[in-house]
Amino acid sequence: MQDKVFDFVIIGGGAVGLSTAYKIMLQFPDAQILVLEKEPHVAAHQTGHNSGVIHSGLYYKPGSKKASNCFKGREQLVSFAQENNIKHEVCGKIVAAASEDELPRLEKIYQTGLENGLSEIKMIDGKTSKEIEPYCNAIQSIWVPYTGIIDFSGICKKLAELIQYHKNQVLFNQKIQKNSDKTYTLITNHSKFKTNYFIACAGLHSDRIAKLEGLNSKMRIVGFRGDYYDLTHEAEHKVKNLIYPVPNPQFPFLGVHFTRMALGGVECGPNAVFTFKREGYGKTDFNFIDTFEALTYKGTLKFMAKYWRFGLDEYRRAFSKSLFLKQLQRLLPDLKITDLKPGRSGVRAMALDANGNMIDDFAYEVTEGSIHVLNAPSPAATACLAIADDIVQLAKNSWKL
Repeated sequence: MQDKVFDFVIIGGGAVGLSTAYKIMLQFPDAQILVLEKEPHVAAHQTGHNSGVIHSGLYYKPGSKKASNCFKGREQLVSFAQENNIKHEVCGKIVAAASEDELPRLEKIYQTGLENGLSEIKMIDGKTSKEIEPYCNAIQSIWVPYTGIIDFSGICKKLAELIQYHKNQVLFNQKIQKNSDKTYTLITNHSKFKTNYFIACAGLHSDRIAKLEGLNSKMRIVGFRGDYYDLTHEAEHKVKNLIYPVPNPQFPFLGVHFTRMALGGVECGPNAVFTFKREGYGKTDFNFIDTFEALTYKGTLKFMAKYWRFGLDEYRRAFSKSLFLKQLQRLLPDLKITDLKPGRSGVRAMALDANGNMIDDFAYEVTEGSIHVLNAPSPAATACLAIADDIVQLAKNSWKL
């Protein structure tokens, strides 16, 4: 056990955890800060497996934490990337309506974007859409110049480097196993660490870390895997930047889209299927505890009952390349099955309440000496530096720092 008492311990080495440690360091330059990450490197899960998109804030409910933090965080993220030579590009995207019945929804998204401060978005016709994305089937689109692509793993590596440069620590292979809420002694699989305050940014395990402290959260994390295909090198020219569909409001996800990646290549996806392991990136991965906890939670069962038809279709596409292709062809009709090759996958942490409703905004819980980031879904990676500002302010107000 270390005798040293840290001022702050941050649990989690993803974008939100490292941004929080970084912003605390800037606010309290004399503080002793420790970041604990259970994997051997930063950005091991959601941050390193997401779509690599700098989100604009187009879809989010006006006035929500998602909307405000995405707007502020995007600007901070781009500035940080520019200052630190992180691979990125603000290339813009189109949200493409492929049929007449999608036009009212497209208009609603457009108005939401304007309410969220995206004054430079434009509604464009099919001809202009073709000029931007020649292979895309669109009768009308929203042009979103704020959207971009970025290397989120590179962002996290630089944040960790800056944190350690200022004499703080980032330790790996440190899985939290127990927490004493009286002394704030965090016990990992390798050591014990004392701290005055800790902030949990544990992503897929946020509810479990909260439970270790005895918090009775009104939400549960349920994992949903997203699979990607890559375009072959010969087919990459069919996507210039980013192409998104008009999301179906009956379903809880944005739908499959096309993304040119910051480090090269073009990805297609993701789908969204229930995963039987919280960190299960393979189609057949299974963990008994993860599955038991998810399927004995009434919120999961109610969610599945509500979206069973959607879930069945997603599972069929997960195991059928031709069905996945058919979905992609709504936006790119000329796409061929030989244009696709298997890509990576990611798992998103979906927070569900007991009634099976998605918790659709960032959510925090504060105690006398801890802050738990209970829900940080997309666009959390884009918004990470702004979320960190919120956490720092919350800490100052709650703990009188």
